[in-house]
Amino acid sequence: MEFNGKVALVTGGGRGIGREICIQLARAGAAVAINYSGSEEAARETQSVIESAGGKAAIFRANVADFEQCEAMFKAVEETLGAPDILVNNAGITRDNLILRMSAEDFADVLNVNLQGAFNCIKLATRPMMKKRWGRIVSIASVIGLVGNAGQANYAASKAGIIALTKSAARELASRGITVNAIAPGFVKSDMTAVLSDEVREQMMTTIPQKRLGEASDIAATAAFFCSDAAAYITGQVLAVDGGMTMGG
Repeated sequence: MEFNGKVALVTGGGRGIGREICIQLARAGAAVAINYSGSEEAARETQSVIESAGGKAAIFRANVADFEQCEAMFKAVEETLGAPDILVNNAGITRDNLILRMSAEDFADVLNVNLQGAFNCIKLATRPMMKKRWGRIVSIASVIGLVGNAGQANYAASKAGIIALTKSAARELASRGITVNAIAPGFVKSDMTAVLSDEVREQMMTTIPQKRLGEASDIAATAAFFCSDAAAYITGQVLAVDGGMTMGG
């Protein structure tokens, strides 16, 4: 997988899965635009890791839910690194609660960042990709978007929406040399899973045939594959990277 001469924009690239995707794409030669919304420090840490290894990266602040901020970000990326050849929609938030207790604002906030944000970035990325007749769009969905989860109606709806958005965009863009795919991670090691009790962790493991949590690198490797020429004939697909959790689901 070589991305020499390619520019990749990764939303939510400051930490976790997003950071690992940035690092893997840069390692394969891409110039990486690291988007962040909250923590500039985390984004700069990702940039530092890439540059220390001889890669090229720059950071760009934008709340992907805001179309005007996205427009400004894409303009800045093009002026700094070039128009993105690769877009990875990774930015996402959670506002968990049971439906009866979930506020309308918490439902809307999650949909706006996770789903509207992906739409905004896809919309802005496609015209330059169409001119080049080459592009890769990968969105991070979730197994929760496939099977649902109590207490996460907003998150599940947003991730299911990403799956449908992926399939629709893939149909629209296939003839222009642009592939559009999604990854549905299962339970992945993160700050959130690190604080779980042993009891909750053991219960979680009963649902995973491989009996382990995923690593951010597992998701990043899949993203890199989808972005590569090796995946040129794959589009409109959703790949669950979940240790077998949803097989047959």
